[in-house]
Amino acid sequence: MDNRNNKAWLYLLPAILFLGCFMVYPLIDVFIYSFEEGYNSASQTYFGVGLYNYSYVLHDPYFLQAVKNTFILVIFTVPVSTGLALLISVGLNSIRPLKELYQTVYFLPYVTNTLAVGLVFMILFKKTPYSDGLINLILNIFGMAPVDFIDGPYWAKMFVLCFYTVWVVMPFKILILTSALASVKQDYYNAARIDGTSRMRMFTRITLPMISPSLFYLIITGFIGAFKAYSDAVALFGTDLNAAEMNTIVGYVYDMLYGNSGGYPSYASAAAIILFAIVLTITCINLLISKKHVHYS
Repeated sequence: MDNRNNKAWLYLLPAILFLGCFMVYPLIDVFIYSFEEGYNSASQTYFGVGLYNYSYVLHDPYFLQAVKNTFILVIFTVPVSTGLALLISVGLNSIRPLKELYQTVYFLPYVTNTLAVGLVFMILFKKTPYSDGLINLILNIFGMAPVDFIDGPYWAKMFVLCFYTVWVVMPFKILILTSALASVKQDYYNAARIDGTSRMRMFTRITLPMISPSLFYLIITGFIGAFKAYSDAVALFGTDLNAAEMNTIVGYVYDMLYGNSGGYPSYASAAAIILFAIVLTITCINLLISKKHVHYS
């Protein structure tokens, strides 16, 4: 038994070293940086240890704006993208002819470059002196005034960012859910049909419980992915997200390190730890909820 345990630890050693070097150590290092006040990256010196970095970040209007944007993005995109992906997956699962073709079409956006997709969305929504954009042309058909979705009001920019994020993340969710639906045994549906069960009841009593582990996985990863959003906003609004009022928490961390206001790793570390605490809290809440609503067959 001891030889087996030693051999198992030997196999795990490369993974443990990799995780220790690139995940555990950086996390500890960031945690230490977040308490070092006035840290100078050039001289590697600081003048005190305390909570000033956290106080500064939590009172910084740019950070508060980034938190607001991130939470709006999370609250809107995660349920909408998951719900739409479930609806499309159920539809694809009921289509027999050309099912594989439709699945491929829906999955194509996932393998497309994020920045390239962002440029396409910017062209569709941006209002210029020469063109109002395709979306505004559609709005004009219904008698609505053109809106500058890229450089205009805050609500318009947030709508585009949420719409873009939903469109980008949905293909992966569709792939996962179509696979989960295909794994549900037909015997359950056959037995329910014999009893005269309606389709809606079959969906709520058979389909949803059987695919609940996949749904839960998508919700958890959706929350984490939305909280890490940054490249989506850059693709639509450029690198100066503070000026556009469309920065995210990850964007704020990047700006504190490398942006125009960069060179403050202590502030960036404090913001990163706050983000880590938020994501960890929401993940723990989801795990507690999943104990009652997720059914593992």
